[in-house]
Amino acid sequence: MCEYCGCQSLETIDELTREHDEVVRLISHLRSAHGDGDVPRPAQVARGTTRVLGPHTQVEEQGLFPALTGDFPGQIAVLEAEHRRIESVLAEAADSMTPSDPTWPGRLMEAMAVLRDHILKEQDGVFPAALAMLGTEQWEAVAAARAEAGGTLFRPTG
Repeated sequence: MCEYCGCQSLETIDELTREHDEVVRLISHLRSAHGDGDVPRPAQVARGTTRVLGPHTQVEEQGLFPALTGDFPGQIAVLEAEHRRIESVLAEAADSMTPSDPTWPGRLMEAMAVLRDHILKEQDGVFPAALAMLGTEQWEAVAAARAEAGGTLFRPTG
């Protein structure tokens, strides 16, 4: 993923990026399972993706996006709508359920394609814009959103 603008030097953006990397890793397991007609494995991947995206989305929507909405209202609205679309498909596999709807695996693959594009929009647009535009108070709000949301990834100690 992106490393050209330096935004990953901020712990908050680095953590969001690492979460993106984990989601992309999880998505990579879907193609073969989907091709084999396996439904339980994609459902398991969907639950893992939801575990990562839950706190991730909270940080974005309660910390990062509000700070950028004034300058980029249309773009932020699109990103939030994509969050809802992705969440709704992932939610069908919640609570150790394997969705019985025969259209779900295809809809999951479509939602994960949206998610991959969404990640690129954030890493190539939102994160660099945040680095350039946000002030200390706004970064503190993003950090507070992270503290409230928690996280699911291991944080290396320095």
